[in-house]
Amino acid sequence: MTAVRLKYTLSALVVLFLAAGFYASAFLSGKGTATPPAAKISLETEDESFVHKRIISLAPSITEVLFSLGAGGRVVGITRYCDFPPETAGIEKVGGYFDINYEAILTAEPDLVILLAEHNETGANLTEFGIQVMSVDHSSVGGIIDSIRAIGRVLEVEAAAAELVADLEKRVERISIATRGRSRPRVMVAIGRGMESGSIGDIYISGRDGFYDELITLAGGENAYQDKTLKFPALSVEGVVRLNPEVIVEMLPDVEGAERVDQMAEKWRSIPSVDAIEKERLHMFVGDFVVVPGPRFILLLEKMAKVLHPEIDWEAM
Repeated sequence: MTAVRLKYTLSALVVLFLAAGFYASAFLSGKGTATPPAAKISLETEDESFVHKRIISLAPSITEVLFSLGAGGRVVGITRYCDFPPETAGIEKVGGYFDINYEAILTAEPDLVILLAEHNETGANLTEFGIQVMSVDHSSVGGIIDSIRAIGRVLEVEAAAAELVADLEKRVERISIATRGRSRPRVMVAIGRGMESGSIGDIYISGRDGFYDELITLAGGENAYQDKTLKFPALSVEGVVRLNPEVIVEMLPDVEGAERVDQMAEKWRSIPSVDAIEKERLHMFVGDFVVVPGPRFILLLEKMAKVLHPEIDWEAM
């Protein structure tokens, strides 16, 4: 993972996510704000009958919601980190997470900008420019689902939103039923690490009360890290040994090629006296969706459930 991507990833997840935009220094030091409640949705508009046709998305997760609802054709601006689905390639970029290009936004003449709850200052600035703003919360599964419903209402694609939500909720429930009553392995989710030569370096993991912590629980596991002080604490190799997780899952959004993945996995195997390593329960999750808290969270949840509970015949369900 590149240094830039790691910073971007850590920050959106922290504030989460999640913003799906990420820059983490303040949060890694424990100074981040509390996770906003699920359903923190607001829309300032003077005419509820107005049909929005020129939309700007300020987070990858929001962009994915828009395209999932069939509204991708209305999107006229996105961040440089919005690269899914492939159709986003030709859309105008309006900056990143902390460097919003207001001139590009104004030039695009949007009738609606959708952003995350963490973007409160950006939202206030856009409102001052007379631009309609909608804020959604993607810090939890409930927040993602609520945002799909809300965006569906605002864009008048309620049927598509209802269909998507029904599918997501059905698949979450399927996992809940399958793992109910089973033992919960202690899981450590790694979302980034230092790339020191010949060693694994510091490891950034999911703390409590965050997006990954919720996914661990929904997948039938228990977060091995129980301290609620930090959302994304950094552990040394010695810290990992003390934590001694039964399962380790590392998120690799930017790593391509089996050989490179194997090289990164090999560094983990140099850590002694960790149950997950000794029992070969180390899993490398590859793909951009593993760090974007949008509709594709279900892919990550299903993948996690399968590695936490390999004893379940998932194909037969």
